[in-house]
Amino acid sequence: MNDKLNTSWWALRIGLGAAPFLAGLDKYFNLLARWELYLNPLVLRVIPVSPATFMHAIGLVEMLVGLAILTRWTRLGAYVAGLWLVGIALNLLTMGAYLDVAVRDLLLALAAYTLAQLTEARQAVAGGQIAG
Repeated sequence: MNDKLNTSWWALRIGLGAAPFLAGLDKYFNLLARWELYLNPLVLRVIPVSPATFMHAIGLVEMLVGLAILTRWTRLGAYVAGLWLVGIALNLLTMGAYLDVAVRDLLLALAAYTLAQLTEARQAVAGGQIAG
C-alpha cells in the first residue's frame, strides 16, 4: 500500500480510536458535555436505569470500540463505530435537536466506514491478495 494511503489509514485509526475512547471515558466525568442532554426523551421512557447509569454503560461501549480500533480489531471496531455513530445521529434527528452534531456524526460514520475498508485493503495486500 502506498505511503499516502498508509498515512491516511493511521490518521483515521488514531482519530477514530482515540475520540470514542475519550468520549466514553468522559461519560463518567462530564467535562466535555452534559451527555444526558443528548438522550432522546423517548429513550428516557424505556430505559430501566437512570440517565447517568445509562450513559456510563454507553461510555463503556465507546471505550471498548475505541480500543478495538486502536488494537488488532481495527476493521471490526471501525464498522461498529460507524453503525454506532449512525444510531447516535438517528437519536438526535428524531429529537429534532443537536442537528449539527447529527450531521457531524454521520460524517464520522463515513470516516469509520472508510477506515474499515482501508483496513481490509491493507490486510489483502499484506496477505498477498489483490485488493479490489
